[in-house]
Amino acid sequence: MSLDEKQLAAHLSVIGNVPKTANLRTALGMKIRAWWPYYLMLLPGLVYFIVFHYYPIYQAKLAFEDFRIFGDNLWVGTKHFETLFDSRAFFQVLANTLIISAMKMAFVFPVPILLALLINEVRASGLRRFIQSAIYLPHFLSWVVIAGIFIAALSPSSGVVNEIRGWAGLSPRGFMTESGSIRWVVVFSEMWRSAGWDSLLYFAAIMAIDPQLYDAAEMDGANRWQKIINVTLPGITPTIATLFILNVGLFMNAGFDQVFNLANDAVRDQIDIIDTYVYRIGLQSGQFSLATAAGLFKGVIGMVLIVAAHTISKRLTGKGVW
Repeated sequence: MSLDEKQLAAHLSVIGNVPKTANLRTALGMKIRAWWPYYLMLLPGLVYFIVFHYYPIYQAKLAFEDFRIFGDNLWVGTKHFETLFDSRAFFQVLANTLIISAMKMAFVFPVPILLALLINEVRASGLRRFIQSAIYLPHFLSWVVIAGIFIAALSPSSGVVNEIRGWAGLSPRGFMTESGSIRWVVVFSEMWRSAGWDSLLYFAAIMAIDPQLYDAAEMDGANRWQKIINVTLPGITPTIATLFILNVGLFMNAGFDQVFNLANDAVRDQIDIIDTYVYRIGLQSGQFSLATAAGLFKGVIGMVLIVAAHTISKRLTGKGVW
């Protein structure tokens, strides 16, 4: 046994011998001393969530106040919410958020499932690893890079897409400046970036399915398609249900980084979402209270959606987030 293993064993033996009446603080301190390297690795993530997720919950009270740089803020109740709901601009960004999120849910969410099923059917391990590496790569690119790729590829003068259209005898189109196509650009760029990486979760769920189920299905004369329908899909249903609920909880988050980098003045009214609206009126215009009210509204709707999706999923499939 190595020195580290002996020290760990000693710590564990001490922890195990703590009497039931021992002070809780003492027992907690002993556990922290025993596992301090792990707590140290946990610390940066813990600080991040406290600073950027939990502390802002307390500061959400700014939605009910008029912000003052000097002195105490002035309580104004629901004034800023009334301003939001009287604004046509807010309802436009709300509609854009709902439309883009619904399009992503309908066209992006199923793609990782399909990819995982297709990858599982590839029998050559080398080819499978190559495909997985290729489709995972876009996940590690920032939206600045991805936006640059799509802007260049869809350029009406030199983009590869319009060059292909020219070979087919079609006239070039400005996909990035047309109101009828920009939302589809948002959807397909999201699909290209995230579908491969998201398929990893479903592929891992497929690998966890008992191989004996496939053997039994084969003995019953099932072909590949029947195995997918009767064995693979039921086996990954809990994973699908869980990820669907989590995606519903993020329904109001249509993708700030993506929209911010893809937007331009010609199509901003088609893809301006709540997050970019909050950024614009908060950081650019200095209306911090109004921006906080918009952000709080988005958060409350997201919480309602995830609770509703969890409840429906529990009733239909017996599986939920908790």
